[in-house]
Amino acid sequence: MFKFSALLRQSQHALAVLALGASSLACAAPPPTDITVVQVAPLTGVLASTGQQMVLGGKIYFDWVNAQGGIHGAKIKHTVLDDGYKVDETVRLTREALLNPEVIALFGFAGTANVSKLLTDGVLDVGGAPLVAPYTGGEALRSPFNPHIFHVRAGYMDETEHMVHQAATLGMTRIAVMYQNDAFGKAGLAGVEAALAKRNMKMLVAASYERNTDEVADAVKQIKVAEPQATIMISVNRSTAAFAKQYRAAGGGGQLYNISVVDPAELVKLAGVKAVHGLGISQVVPFPFGANKPAVREYQALMKKYGGGQAVSYTSFEEFLGAKVLVEGLRRAGPAPTRAKLVKALETIDNFDLGGTRVGYSPTNRIGSRFVEVTVIGASGKLLR
Repeated sequence: MFKFSALLRQSQHALAVLALGASSLACAAPPPTDITVVQVAPLTGVLASTGQQMVLGGKIYFDWVNAQGGIHGAKIKHTVLDDGYKVDETVRLTREALLNPEVIALFGFAGTANVSKLLTDGVLDVGGAPLVAPYTGGEALRSPFNPHIFHVRAGYMDETEHMVHQAATLGMTRIAVMYQNDAFGKAGLAGVEAALAKRNMKMLVAASYERNTDEVADAVKQIKVAEPQATIMISVNRSTAAFAKQYRAAGGGGQLYNISVVDPAELVKLAGVKAVHGLGISQVVPFPFGANKPAVREYQALMKKYGGGQAVSYTSFEEFLGAKVLVEGLRRAGPAPTRAKLVKALETIDNFDLGGTRVGYSPTNRIGSRFVEVTVIGASGKLLR
């Protein structure tokens, strides 16, 4: 009887141990799944160099976050898709991406026309995922209000107002516009028109070129004949470089400006420093080549560590800041974030310091910053403030 009781107690103890172990296994949380972020960007076509810089800016910050253990233990899976700057491709790729429930956020898309089509087709509303830091300042993406787009940069209305103000301050009244014939170019054109009207000034001439080309000869001819004191370009890298080169070769001597979407190093490479020397470029993020702000120092350090030898640029710095905004939103959304939780979390980012530059959102505001300043390409090809 004693032996039987002892054996019974041993069996009961063993069963209790097994039960405790099973209970522990059942209570143990599963490892966090990756947080999938999709970036649709122009890696080929006329905007390829810009698209590559956009992707790089996000990548270096996501790589650093993952190296620190991720967000609530989950790693960021940064999926990049190439739309070639083609509107229909942007729509197709985004629709397909949003069918995957693991996709929590969209990040760093390019093109006013591209993102506008996502709105008019209802892709973002149906998908429900936030699009953070699109590389566009088009007014159509800001007004009317859309709850799914979180802008990090100022708009083209802000940029063109700043450039017209500078030109007018210098006594320039004969102002022309060279613009891309699509939603992007027309958004900038409308901004210049509004800024001129505010000062009771009229546009001298507006000349366009077709999207996805650098065929600007007609625009050069129209603007050269009009003899403006300043020409504001709403244009991407290749078309801007082509215009500057042809305009200067034709004897055009007016001041040239362009909005922030161009890369000055690429302009120098494509057109030569002589053609673009003195070209003013509006900027929507702080100067990334110095070291006077914590965010700039952090960006430069991560470029050295994760950037694969690529040079510092405004474009990659802008998307680096955008990645910081997205990561902060994901942190606030908590473990196992959903698209809806992330939208709500991003709305709570108010007057948030990214490292010497601030952004702020709310349930009724999606424009994080209105910072604008104008820089100039110097005689050596370097950008000057």
